[in-house]
Amino acid sequence: MRRLAARWDHPTILHALDPVGRVTADCAYDGAPTYQTNAAYGDAIKVVIPPRSTAVPNGEPGVPTQRDRDLAMIAEQGRLGWQVATDYGQRSLVETTMGRYKALIGPRLRARSFAAQQTEATIGVAVLNRMLAAGRPDSVRRQPIIA
Repeated sequence: MRRLAARWDHPTILHALDPVGRVTADCAYDGAPTYQTNAAYGDAIKVVIPPRSTAVPNGEPGVPTQRDRDLAMIAEQGRLGWQVATDYGQRSLVETTMGRYKALIGPRLRARSFAAQQTEATIGVAVLNRMLAAGRPDSVRRQPIIA
């Protein structure tokens, strides 16, 4: 029996998810294959990938690509301005959450069928959310008492 690696661009994975509106990744994914895969699923997907420091616009006439627009924004506002404008900091929160999931639940899924893997992941997320809620304080802002 041959097992397929679960990759983000595998058709089974993409069709099982809700419609994707945004793809965020680090600059290692700044390349033609990533943008071509996203283009195959429609122009409505917003790609938030910081261009490499050596990146240059593609120079083709016509409507600029998302990458070219990102390069222009970085040239105008700087890299930190681009990160704030595109909410790139959300990526670090997602990475932290995935690291927490892998540390508590485990680095891999144990179920074999895709439906069972979905159930296993759903249960893992519910457990993680319950643990986080138990450790989150219920804080109340005190009003100063004026005598």
